Amino acid sequence: MDNRAGRSFRSREWFADPHRSDMTALYLERFMNYGLTPAELRSGRPIIGIAQTGSDLSPCNRIHLDLARRVRDGIRDAGGIPMEFPVHPIFENCRRPTAALDRNLAYLGLVEILYGYPIDAVVLTTGCDKTTPAGIMAASTVDIPAIVLSGGPMLDGWHGGELVGSGTVIWRSRRQLAAGEIDEEEFLQRACSSAPSAGHCNTMGTASTMNAVAEALGLALPGCAAIPAPYRERGQMAYETGRRIVGMAFEDLRPSRILSRESFLNALSVVSCAGGSSNAQVHIMAMARHAGVELRPQDWTDHAYDLPLLLDMQPAGRFLGERFFRAGGVPALMWELQQAGRLHGDCASVTGKTVGENVQDRESTDREVIRPFDAPLMTKAGFLVLSGNLFDFGIMKTSVISRSFRERYLSRPGHEDVFEARAVVFDGADDYHARINDPALEIDEGCILVMRGAGPIGWPGSAEVVNMQPPDALIQRGIQALPTLGDGRQSGTADSPSILNVSPESAVGGGLRWLRTGDVIRVDLNARRCDAMVSDEEIARRQHELPAPQLPPSQSPWEEMYRRNTGQLVDGATLDMALKYRRIAERTPRHNH
Repeated sequence: MDNRAGRSFRSREWFADPHRSDMTALYLERFMNYGLTPAELRSGRPIIGIAQTGSDLSPCNRIHLDLARRVRDGIRDAGGIPMEFPVHPIFENCRRPTAALDRNLAYLGLVEILYGYPIDAVVLTTGCDKTTPAGIMAASTVDIPAIVLSGGPMLDGWHGGELVGSGTVIWRSRRQLAAGEIDEEEFLQRACSSAPSAGHCNTMGTASTMNAVAEALGLALPGCAAIPAPYRERGQMAYETGRRIVGMAFEDLRPSRILSRESFLNALSVVSCAGGSSNAQVHIMAMARHAGVELRPQDWTDHAYDLPLLLDMQPAGRFLGERFFRAGGVPALMWELQQAGRLHGDCASVTGKTVGENVQDRESTDREVIRPFDAPLMTKAGFLVLSGNLFDFGIMKTSVISRSFRERYLSRPGHEDVFEARAVVFDGADDYHARINDPALEIDEGCILVMRGAGPIGWPGSAEVVNMQPPDALIQRGIQALPTLGDGRQSGTADSPSILNVSPESAVGGGLRWLRTGDVIRVDLNARRCDAMVSDEEIARRQHELPAPQLPPSQSPWEEMYRRNTGQLVDGATLDMALKYRRIAERTPRHNH
């Protein structure tokens, strides 16, 4: 291609440095032992990294072990040289004490690889939710051309003739188990039926949400996010992604030329219209901060709360990933936003075109799944940011407020969207599971369940434990949900309208620390407030009498390092010392000999 003639890649400073032939020989030598030739590496063609997140420890991403072959084909056909390398595994379901620890760890490792090795551009393979922000955060820090290739959701799960969505079926079935409607064997069978193939969650949980975010940001090819993992289109997308990253390398199309405040606002809008995960708040903020883009916590309410719910997909709706893909995927949602004047269409993207150009003529073909903007499933279905004397920041996903929840708590005549409830406080998930059915707590429909000690420092890592279900006795009476509040997170596949990601957390002195069981909490969604009905004098007295926060001991070196360097959920729980490092690839590392 004509536009390639003058482009010199950073890898040439390893393999074609005319001033240090001794170092060139050292860098080249060992690549020969598996069949590469000096001519290839010295040809001036871009070396394209494939950041491989697939492994046996990461079932949601394991599809990339196969997809990488098609990525390689695309890179070779477009004139690049592929180099595949492993990324620290992340598996939400199985990692203890929480996979949230691994996002920042994977970020650190990926930064060092992209910076310290002769890589000119990179394909970020993603799937399980935290692999997406980890890759994008690292690509922004290093600032070499990068493109996201998601592995795609599993096929739709079916059990007993009904759709069962991954994750969502767990939270719904555990309530049925508590009600005595199913036994433990049925519970396990439903869970297994929800995972019928390779891929990540087939619901609009955090995995689907974050891969939709990558596409909304302009960092993935249009239509990439929703293709189910086993579909032929997934392999075709892998090939086209491999081809496109080579073009991006020659064009020097880096994250800093794509990511902007407007592109992040587009991501917020897509999450709201899709009924996406509340975990998106943490990850989007982290990606924006590493990209040097100003994004404010209040932007969730100011720019995305009054958007309608357009996607009828679990947990906020009925359907699963296959139907979303056939309905048009993320481009169809963005088309609706564009038609309504709610999309920043002039934002750049990896295609070399604007996101507005990318979604032209992408109207949905299935209006049962993706509703028109003016005929939604729910109006004002975005996220509300709350504050009060218990915390400076908390976020609530409103698209999962059920009719029964709204009637019980948010429909009192003259006090709509306002309720008061008696707090029942739990110090971590073990405490909750041990005591939730204790009759002495006298938990009824007038209570709000509070989880503390679950934040980035207190857990550590921040845990998905705030979506607490009511006691068995209440569930058996038909009360499926109580208000919940906590300084941790909840699974993106959960259908609970919790107040989440509370910052500052109790472990660093946040207001939940002085809260007591029996205190009355007032939630006013109109005023965006959440307050304990406790006097300032009483609060001061309690704070004075409380001992210093006692954290559970760190169990590994990384846990200790994480606690020492990580901020609060409101700010993305980033490694704050890392934020000053941006565009580090502009300066080549010093030689190693």
